[in-house]
Order: sequence, then C-alpha cells, then structure tokens
Amino acid sequence: MATQRTAPTRNGWIWTGVVIALLLVFYIAHRLTRTTLPVRAATVVRSSLKSTTSTNGVVEPVSNFEATAPFPGVVKGLYVHEGDQVPAGKLLLSMDDADARAKLATALANLKGAQAAYDATVKGGTQEELLSLNGQIQSAILDREQAQNSLATLEKLQMQGAASASEVAAAKDRLIAANNSLGVLEKKKTSRYGSPDVAHAKASLEDAQAAYAAAQQSVNQANVKAPFAGTVYSIPVSRTEFVEQGKTLLEMADLDKLQVRAYFDEPEIGRLREGMPVTITWDARPNLEWHGHIERVPSTIIRYQTTRNVGQAVIAMDHTDGVLLPNTNVTVTVIISDSTNALNVPRDALHTEQGRFYVYRIADGVLRRTEVKTGASNLTQIEILSGLNEGDSVALGTTNGQPLSDGASVSVVR
Repeated sequence: MATQRTAPTRNGWIWTGVVIALLLVFYIAHRLTRTTLPVRAATVVRSSLKSTTSTNGVVEPVSNFEATAPFPGVVKGLYVHEGDQVPAGKLLLSMDDADARAKLATALANLKGAQAAYDATVKGGTQEELLSLNGQIQSAILDREQAQNSLATLEKLQMQGAASASEVAAAKDRLIAANNSLGVLEKKKTSRYGSPDVAHAKASLEDAQAAYAAAQQSVNQANVKAPFAGTVYSIPVSRTEFVEQGKTLLEMADLDKLQVRAYFDEPEIGRLREGMPVTITWDARPNLEWHGHIERVPSTIIRYQTTRNVGQAVIAMDHTDGVLLPNTNVTVTVIISDSTNALNVPRDALHTEQGRFYVYRIADGVLRRTEVKTGASNLTQIEILSGLNEGDSVALGTTNGQPLSDGASVSVVR
C-alpha cells in the first residue's frame, strides 16, 4: 500500500517563499538606504567647435633695408626723417668720406701697378724690356748672318787652297756660337717667366682688385640711397655724430608687406601646419585685428628669453593698413581646427585611464561608465567622435566632493 509524501513538498515551497521574501526586503532596503550623489550634468550637443593656440610674436618687414657705417666717421648729412615715405634712389644720409676717397685712390694705384706687373709677366717683360730684347735679337741675327757668310767664303777658299782647315773650323765655331746666342734670346722673349711667376702675378692682381672693390664700396656706402620705395622707420644717429664702423645708420622697409615671427612653445609645434589661418592682435589697438596664415612652420628649437624652448613660425599677413610697425609685439592666435557641427561635451566630463578616455553617462538616474573617442578640443569643450549620441546627459562632477563611480545613483542639480 503506497505512502503519501505531501508534507516535505509543502515545506520546500514555504522555505523558497521565505528566501524570496528576504531577498525582496533586502533589495527594497538597499534601494531605500543607499546614497544618491548630487551631480552637475551637461547635455551632449552639436555646435561649432574652434580649437586655437596663442603665443607672442614680433612684426617684421618682408623687405627691409638696414644701412650700417662702412667705416668710422662723422655723419655729414641727414636728408629724411623717421616716418618719411621715399622713392627708390633717393639720397637718405651721407658720411664724411674724405679718408675713404684717399684709400680708394691708393687702392687704384696699387691695382694699376699689379695689372702692369701681370701684363709684363704674361708678355715676357715690360715694353722697355721687350724693345731692348728685340734689339738684341736683331743684333744676334746679324751676327749669325755674318758668321754664315764668313764660313761660306772660307770653305770656297779652302777648296782653292787659299784657306786652311783650322780657319774653316774656327768659322764654324763662330756660327754655332751665333746660333746659340740667338736661340737664348728668342727663348727669353717667349718664356722669360715660368708658370709660378705668372700665378704669383695673377694672385697679386686679384688681391689688388678686391682691395679696390672694397674701397669703392666704402665710398658708395658713405652715401646711403633708398634701394626701393618704402618708409624710413628708424634713424638712430644724428648729423655731425661720430659713429663706429658697423653701427646702424638708418632702417627702411616696404610697410605694405609685413610678416610676423611667432614663438610657439615646443609642445604646440606638432599641431602647426602651413596654411593654417591666424588672427593677430595688438594691445595698443585692442579694437583692431589682422589676419594671415602660417607661411613657414618651425624647423628647429631655440632658447627664447632664457626661459622658453620655442620654435619660430613665419606668419604671412593677408593685409596691412599702415598701423602696425616693424618690431611691434603682437599676440598671434592660430586656428588649429574649426568644426561647424561637432558633437561635443565640456572638458570637465572627460576622464582618462591607461590612455583610454571615458565619461559617466546618466541613464535612468544611474551613472554608466562609457568609453569614448575624442577629436578636436579647445579650452572648454572637446569633440566626441564615438561613444555618445546627441542629447545624452553626462556627469561633470558631484557637488558634495564625493567621487563618481559606475552604477551610482545620482540626482542632477540644476
């Protein structure tokens, strides 16, 4: 006869219900007692995102002329003032060049002497020496002809028995001597000086030519003329002032063609590219700005003002208006990127760990750690390339100083 086992089955269901009830109570208690973080939040939006970097720079002319003193002396005349616009070829300044002209005359005399010495070496001697040598050659030719005639006469007489063999031999010796003398003179005429003599004379001539050119340049530089049409912007000397050789006398430039030499700190150099747009401002005229582009990126790193490692970039200005002057200190702002419809979040929302970027996305009042890929950025915003959608909400931080954590409950503080 079969035995019924209903009691154990009923007890199992009872215990199962008790466990489920306890779990439910624990979950409800946890939900009611856990901490809710007060957070500041931002919405993922699409907007214009401009990334820039700024530094200092100095305005300089593209075409600049700097006149320096060619020799120690006195400024004799000044014919322009700072700010004057001058045409090409205008006399701007002159120095007392009496001493320079005396040196030029000496250099010219030395040049003529070196030229004469070189010509004499190449031709075999001076004109007087050549005339004397030609006379000696003609005399030697006559001596040889006389020796030839004398020998021919003696040989005929010997055949007739009227001259001895010794007389004929002596006549032959005289002819040989006459030929030798003529040969020496002719060789002296054609090759009196060897290759070393010619090379030495040529080197002396070249030295004299260089000295004369330098003396002539000094005289020319004593009278400073405008090499092109432009504006005189600096005259650091005055009339009758004595100046040392090499001192700057005057500077002028074409102020319609300016550029800026900008000094970028080493970490910024890798972001620069030729053609990037640039905005230029000057503290003295805060209501104005000028535009240009990077014409040449830095090619090396230099020490600047003993505290910065910088690279020098050349900025071509798209326009000038005569306000900016050479050596003006300006602020240069390069537009690295300019996106008109970039998905972006505030930089405060971004976190990094082991080279990976992530944000805390808020979903149903709970933080969800979400990995993202980033793009361009500026001081306040950063572009999101993947990981978020427009309209998502991200946490910026708590208002009570507690750290953000994945899965934490939050309430957004407005």
